[in-house]
Amino acid sequence: MDTVFLGVIAVSVAVMAVMQVAVLVYTARLVRRIEKLTGDVEQKLQPLIDGLQGVVSEAARAATLASAQVDRLDHLITSLSARVEEAAEYVQSRVLAPLREGGALLAGLRAALAALRSGSTRRRSRPSQADDEDSLFIG
Repeated sequence: MDTVFLGVIAVSVAVMAVMQVAVLVYTARLVRRIEKLTGDVEQKLQPLIDGLQGVVSEAARAATLASAQVDRLDHLITSLSARVEEAAEYVQSRVLAPLREGGALLAGLRAALAALRSGSTRRRSRPSQADDEDSLFIG
């Protein structure tokens, strides 16, 4: 009976060894298939990756150019703004100031003419002293 048990144990160990060898063979085949699949995927994705790298480099170049253009535009607007301010100051000092002075001169002449006219009409009709006192009366 001991030999039977030893025979059963020997067969069991042999079956387990065969199963382990089968698992190792299957695992090795599976590893080869996964490596092949990984290689195929890398091979098919490489042009896509290369294209994306090209797009990224072009985008970076475009961003650099856009930044430079924005800087140039900012400088242009700043320069234009300064020149517009200079032109406005020039117009103010060379054109508007003399026009104001001329307007003030005309206003002075009008006031003088109005004073001369009113002076001549006052001499003609002087209100009496009683009229002046009536306006001062509070009652």
